[in-house]
Amino acid sequence: MKNIPRIFVGDNVKCGMIIPADKSVVHYLTRVMRTHDFLAFGGGTEFNAHIMDDDKSIMIGNQTEHIDPTGDITLYFAPIKRIDDLVNMATQMGVRYLRPVITERTVAHHVNWERVKKIAREAAEQSNRNSVPEIFEPIPFSQLELKNLCFADERFAYDDKGATQIPDNIKSVLVGPEGGFSNAEFAALDAGGAVGISLGKTILRAELAAAIAIGKLL
Repeated sequence: MKNIPRIFVGDNVKCGMIIPADKSVVHYLTRVMRTHDFLAFGGGTEFNAHIMDDDKSIMIGNQTEHIDPTGDITLYFAPIKRIDDLVNMATQMGVRYLRPVITERTVAHHVNWERVKKIAREAAEQSNRNSVPEIFEPIPFSQLELKNLCFADERFAYDDKGATQIPDNIKSVLVGPEGGFSNAEFAALDAGGAVGISLGKTILRAELAAAIAIGKLL
């Protein structure tokens, strides 16, 4: 089963459905992988599937027993220049929701979100998920709900206080941009009750910081 290609086909597929086949999917399966059989997934379920003889349609077969490893974690993140890497890693780690937040020091304002969604789909196919993370529209930091939120707090790299215990009910984490959070944003996070977490004594790239922060919630 490990060598069977996995393709995301949408969130509402069911056993017995016949759906249109994307030309790029047909080319990849029949020309590159040299097979008409694959695993189709979406919406948390996985099915055996087959490219039909007309090379234009997909037959959705029986549902497999594979359980979706996707978790309940929400990643709030400031868009960064290396956003492809951030989304790729977050998807592989099982994040369910990706919510961009525009902070004071955000510099990547012109993101190709369709490309980002494609990166997430490909990472989901590769990482054995049965679902693709939902990517929301960006919101300003001022609209962020700070309750039940933890955040990557680089201030831990400069002091000797111990690591913070993350309450079990917190499943959302915020990571700032390349330049970090502003003083005003730190003040708002502290006042709003968000839980700052340490990522160690070194300053990390934002995409690596996101991966480590996610790992602390797993």
